[in-house]
Amino acid sequence: MPDSAGLENDAEETVQETKKTGFHYLKQWGDSPLPPLSLATLILPLSLRPVQPVALLFPPVLLFTSYVNVSGYESDAAGMSAAWSGLYLLMARRRKYAISQRLGVRGGIRALAMGLAAVNVVGGGVGYAFGRRKGGREGLDG
Repeated sequence: MPDSAGLENDAEETVQETKKTGFHYLKQWGDSPLPPLSLATLILPLSLRPVQPVALLFPPVLLFTSYVNVSGYESDAAGMSAAWSGLYLLMARRRKYAISQRLGVRGGIRALAMGLAAVNVVGGGVGYAFGRRKGGREGLDG
């Protein structure tokens, strides 16, 4: 009778190391609660001085998205994060800044926020499109 240690070693040898693709990293990005939280952290100081009331709508929604994600609804939170990040990206692209304003600290934070929003759109879209929902919709299926 073979011992259990021998079986474990054989099982470990047959398991192959799989290589993670860019798609896998995007899905993990979309399923994480940290990107919307980080984006909200960057948007808040940009929209407080001078006060921009429309831009101040984004941080609470993105914080709520992180809460939904932590509550266990990763796929739904990924879709919300992608949608609101895309809206912020559209709104931020409309603002025009002089070249001297783009090279300062505020311009760097704005560029970082817009880059993070763009990655959130892609990662959240992948996370929402290929994520699994909790519970499902029994009313529509059966």
